[in-house]
Amino acid sequence: MSVKKEPSGRRSIQLEVEVPGTPEEVWQAIATGPGLSSWFVPAEFEIRDGKPVSVKLDFGPGMESTSAVTDWEPLQRWAAQTDGWVPGSPPIANEWSVQACGGGKCIVRIVQSLFASTDDWDNQLEGAEYGWPGFLRALRIYLTHFRGQRSTTMKWMVPVAGTEAEAWEAVTAALGLTGLNVGQRWAAPAGVPAFSGVAEHLTRNPYDALLRLDNPGPGIAALGAFNCGGQTMIAFGFYLYGDQAAGTVAHETPLWEAWFQRRFPMPTAPESSNTH
Repeated sequence: MSVKKEPSGRRSIQLEVEVPGTPEEVWQAIATGPGLSSWFVPAEFEIRDGKPVSVKLDFGPGMESTSAVTDWEPLQRWAAQTDGWVPGSPPIANEWSVQACGGGKCIVRIVQSLFASTDDWDNQLEGAEYGWPGFLRALRIYLTHFRGQRSTTMKWMVPVAGTEAEAWEAVTAALGLTGLNVGQRWAAPAGVPAFSGVAEHLTRNPYDALLRLDNPGPGIAALGAFNCGGQTMIAFGFYLYGDQAAGTVAHETPLWEAWFQRRFPMPTAPESSNTH
């Protein structure tokens, strides 16, 4: 994949996915706070005089982003712009659109762009391009199996020792996912909190998986291993649906916290040696 560069200085990436649902149903999933929160990240729109003026996305502690809504065409497209992700970087703009394509399906298209006179910031777009496909696959699962339902989430970002490959082998083995193929059912072994369902997506490069859950309740689990600033991390998140989801999250969160602490204790920094 590559960044598209235009004479105006606009640099952009474009991603799209075909999903089931009417334009109204798909719009609900990509243009409302509860909809975005059910497959992407916790989101909240500020409404003024009946129209959205800003949207806040919560990517995790210290990673909240508030964007001004710059365009709003219900059932068709909306756009927003926020300051750059790091000091000195140009503003980032996002455009979301829905296009009916017949047969009860729609195309969701996301264009992310910035304006710059050099290539210095292209890595930001390339990083986003790397992350979007997993979320769009989650959107398709959501609209296929849980359309219109609100979610309650629980998520972990856990530093681990070793390489990404070693972390992936360790966590998939621990969860009973080793050798699993798309479409197969699985259940985690003894010693793991309730965790079972059907594999929807599994890859090793990048290392990620999307799992449709029976336990701990109806929902989606996303699992990944990646390197962040030289530290190997495991990302693990649940979107749970239904009237019991909030109670399930309250019950399961401490169980998973204890499991991670036991199975993947915090890596210790190497001791420094001083010579005198």
